[in-house]
Amino acid sequence: MTRKRSSIDLGPMQAEEGMSGSGRDEAIYRNLYLAIVENHLEPGTKLPEDTLAEAFAVSRTSIRKVLQRLAYERLVDIRLNRGATVAQPTVKEARDIFAARRIVECGVIPQVVAKATPARLDALRDIVRREHEAEARRDRREAIFLSGEFHVELARIADNETIAELLTGLVSRSSLVIATYGAPMAGSCRHSEHHDVIDLIASGDVEGARAWMERHLKDVERSVVLVEETPSAPDLRKILDEVARRHRSDR
Repeated sequence: MTRKRSSIDLGPMQAEEGMSGSGRDEAIYRNLYLAIVENHLEPGTKLPEDTLAEAFAVSRTSIRKVLQRLAYERLVDIRLNRGATVAQPTVKEARDIFAARRIVECGVIPQVVAKATPARLDALRDIVRREHEAEARRDRREAIFLSGEFHVELARIADNETIAELLTGLVSRSSLVIATYGAPMAGSCRHSEHHDVIDLIASGDVEGARAWMERHLKDVERSVVLVEETPSAPDLRKILDEVARRHRSDR
């Protein structure tokens, strides 16, 4: 159950003039990445190379490199003769993403508790405050983005860049799941729940924080409308007409 997707509209996003080739490509990548994960470009949106090249005032070759990078990160789908579109996760992919998040985020909790400092916990509380403000003004995009940022920054406390990078990718793909299947305001975590895990970490309660994370991520997954993918019903008339036609031709 997906919504009709709009055509590409990048608004004011532009590559900065005077940049080197690699710096310009990085700026284009960052703009497109943010446009996707913040749901300005919804799943299924077409990403024509010529339109993007014009928008960023660069060659199609530069755009192609950026799209390939985003495709590697599973944020963009590129199909032969059909071009690039913002990825639309399947139901199985959506469940796999949340399952992977539970494994990573629950597993890193002991290191987070061991290395948490008052300053780093205050930084998390600041994200929760901004998340609360976004929810109060019904800014779904900002609330979902800040919810993901909270989870990534919490994991960063463990000082393991590999885990942080892995989780960043999973959270980015989660935003596509929420945009594809979520009802309005679904998928963003309740900021009050984030306060709960900060308190558990501050008190050194490893098991409590790990159990919270497991329950919390399952609740977030359930808040997103994930429907079972079922095969389309066969066109019986077409099938039977084809059988009859072949039967007559065999006589």
